[in-house]
Amino acid sequence: MDYKKFFEKFEDENIFIKTTVQPSVDSAQKAALNRKGNVLFNSGDIEGARRIFMATGYSDGLCRVGDYYKSKNRPIEALRMYWIAPDHTKAESLIIDVVGAVQAFMHEEDEDEEDIEKEGPADE
Repeated sequence: MDYKKFFEKFEDENIFIKTTVQPSVDSAQKAALNRKGNVLFNSGDIEGARRIFMATGYSDGLCRVGDYYKSKNRPIEALRMYWIAPDHTKAESLIIDVVGAVQAFMHEEDEDEEDIEKEGPADE
């Protein structure tokens, strides 16, 4: 099926959900938004800064938000910021940490299961 031709039939009817295309922002607007994001970040409004940095794609700001999340023991959020930035060096180190934690957890579960098997059936 030719999807392009199929959807062309509905172009003028405005029946589709909005697209995810971001509005274009010129470099002056982007710089002003990034400055505002920096002010928010420095004043402690991390979430406000994150929203701006994500909208503008400001990689340095996204990495700083990721560093903040990492310092607050929020590795998944930090990983997301590093990945979007993209700072794959920082992302990879977090991935390694997460994999290590999962492996340690799985090893603990294996030991618990072995202990249960050694104890045998519970007396009723």
